[in-house]
Amino acid sequence: MAQPPDFLAIAFAEAEAAGARGEVPVGAVLVDPAANTVLAAAGNEVEARHDPTAHAEVLVLRMASAMRGAPRVDGCDLYVSLEPCPMCAAAIAIARVRRLVFAAYDPKGGGVEHGPRVFSHPTCHHKPEIVGGVQATRAETLLKDFFAQRR
Repeated sequence: MAQPPDFLAIAFAEAEAAGARGEVPVGAVLVDPAANTVLAAAGNEVEARHDPTAHAEVLVLRMASAMRGAPRVDGCDLYVSLEPCPMCAAAIAIARVRRLVFAAYDPKGGGVEHGPRVFSHPTCHHKPEIVGGVQATRAETLLKDFFAQRR
């Protein structure tokens, strides 16, 4: 029997590629779990696009929405190397992601388990299933090494 894809590994590969380009090393993968396939994968492109919204999560949501011809990605799962920020958490809610899996927690900039906790507000119309802290040490090391090289 074939081993199922390690979607978080794909997110880490995207994060590492982003870091190599000088972007904050965050990667995201949007998956259709029914078909067990990747719909979109990206790393941060904020610097390259000169766009403060070009976070990995937003990029994959845009790609998958365009591919599906719909503004929502109902039934899809999102794997991210870092806890999404408030902007990305709001986009995840609006896009109706079924399940969010992320690696490192982000006490300073997170919007899921930290900061504004977007999904816990009564005005949030959709809350995905949330699994945080998966391979957190790997993601934390990637981020710490990236920022240490810039100091």
